[in-house]
Formats: sequence, structure tokens, C-alpha cells
Amino acid sequence: MSPSGTSAPLPEPPKCGEGNQYEEGDSRREGYYPWWAEGNFEKNATAVEQLTELAAERGVTTSQLALAWVLAQGQHVVPNPGSRNPKRVQENIAAADLSLTSTDLARIREILPHGAQGARIAGNSPTWI
Repeated sequence: MSPSGTSAPLPEPPKCGEGNQYEEGDSRREGYYPWWAEGNFEKNATAVEQLTELAAERGVTTSQLALAWVLAQGQHVVPNPGSRNPKRVQENIAAADLSLTSTDLARIREILPHGAQGARIAGNSPTWI
């Protein structure tokens, strides 16, 4: 659980269907991020594909769906998305106008009942309350 009491967000979406193709020495391959470990990687890739399908059904991006989910967790939770270009900033802002239905939220819980597979980082991870 994150400090807000919700599951941690998904990592950067993996290259779905391609397996873990990162070069030797890349921290995503070397075990620093358990999300990328064999077994977890494939499960997270499947979850990303399912969330992408749900987002497409709603006519939004997967990122917008994720931000709308965070916003739906309560007024005590505030997303802090980063962006490298103005187009993405506008996309992130538009997510605030997306209201998820109880069906949407149930489907997301079905896809990721406990958040992403694997710990966020290996070793001395913080203890979430």
C-alpha cells in the first residue's frame, strides 16, 4: 500500500508481447525493480494491455484512465504526473474531467486487485501503511 492507502501505480508500461528485452546492465533487467522481473513482467504487461483496452472503450488514453483512477480514490489523494511536453500536460489535465463509473472501477480492481505484480524496488523498500 502507498502512503495514501492505495496500491502503488504501475511502472512505465512494458513493451507488451516482447518480453523483457532490456540490455545487460539496465536496472529494469538486473532486478532493482521487481516489477520487471521474469514472471512479474509478463503479468504486468497483461494488465497494461487490459487497462489499455478499457481506456480505448472509454475513448481516453491509458494514462488518463490511470490518473482518473487516482482521483477516484478520494480528495485526500492527489496525483503528481510528470510530463516532458505540453501535449501530455493537456492530456493529464483532461483526465480530471473523466468520471469513472462503478463498473469501470470494478473492472480495474478485477485487472489489478492488489496493484502491480512485484515490489516497487528491491531490497530496503519503504514499508507502506
